[in-house]
Amino acid sequence: MIRTVESEPHAAAPVLAAYSYCEAVTGQQARNFAYGIRLLPTPKRRAMSALYAFSRRVDDIGDGALAVEVKAARLEETRALLTRVRDGSVDEDDTDPVAVALAHAGTAFPIPLDALDELIGGVLMDVRGEHYETWDDLKVYCRCVAGSIGRLSLGVFGTEPGARGAERAPEYADTLGLALQLTNILRDVREDAESGRTYLPADDLAKFGCSAGFAAGPLPPADSDFAGLVHFEVRRARALFAEGYRLLPMLDRRSGACVAAMAGIYRRLLDRIEREPEAVLRGRVSLPGREKAYVAVRGLSGLDARHASRRTVRRRV
Repeated sequence: MIRTVESEPHAAAPVLAAYSYCEAVTGQQARNFAYGIRLLPTPKRRAMSALYAFSRRVDDIGDGALAVEVKAARLEETRALLTRVRDGSVDEDDTDPVAVALAHAGTAFPIPLDALDELIGGVLMDVRGEHYETWDDLKVYCRCVAGSIGRLSLGVFGTEPGARGAERAPEYADTLGLALQLTNILRDVREDAESGRTYLPADDLAKFGCSAGFAAGPLPPADSDFAGLVHFEVRRARALFAEGYRLLPMLDRRSGACVAAMAGIYRRLLDRIEREPEAVLRGRVSLPGREKAYVAVRGLSGLDARHASRRTVRRRV
């Protein structure tokens, strides 16, 4: 069973300032994520913001305009900072607020900080410009950049005492991360193609006649079955969501609401993409604020957790 510490150690003024910085970064840069973590109690919300701020730093290095060798060096510097955090070498008055907040969160919760090493490794894959021949290849990348975040988040959330099957919670958290990342990949097809990146597996692109288009830019050939490709990937993402949602009954009410809100937003994005696959070729698909609010209320009500629990029971019967 994975437990969290519900009451954080005393936070000095510099630590609180560091958390405030991380929460500001989260609110400005990750609206969907920030929407979900609002449902958490303050210690967990702060810890999640620290995780996001560090992860964002890693992502920004990978997405920036620096030369490949400079990016690689910056990522290794970030890995060295993570080592200092893990070793307890970051003081409360350190000049890096993200390091201060992450170090404090690591003392307040059993966060598997080694998973941030995986994130850095995944971003290095981006920097090297790797392409993915099969879904199994892409899964390795997705587990590094998103499954790792699921496992880190579980370190903050913890599982309820006596939760059935809690030993599999990290597996479900990882799978839910894969579901979110695959949804991201579908949503960002145009943006990624314009940046010279193709994440969808080459096997899948070839199967639906889309290879040539994504090699040259964001528009697949006129005779391709782009809608078929999208629907194929949507079905894969839905299967991952169904498996990952088995985590929800293992979490306390507010942590479960947070996960259900974030995952629910992405599932609704997936619904939109499924209804109009070509929309992702025109720009980023998003949800209006009122729809996000509905998802948050639904998560807080526990509906998704109860549905997941019933599905789990049916599978056992």
